[in-house]
Amino acid sequence: MFLYTYLHAAVVTRLAELRRDAERGDSPVPTAVIIFGLVAVAMAVTALALTKANDWMKAIPNHTQPK
Repeated sequence: MFLYTYLHAAVVTRLAELRRDAERGDSPVPTAVIIFGLVAVAMAVTALALTKANDWMKAIPNHTQPK
């Protein structure tokens, strides 16, 4: 009977500590989603800049590709 009383007291105490300490950090999932979104935006901006630069270079008269 002593074992049950001890386990009950330990579990109740631990649950009380967990309830009191509500701020236990952030899940890694939202962080991964934010990083993925930032990478996607960076890739889109890079592709747009590359396209604009290539179009600008092709608009130069007497344009030849470098060898």
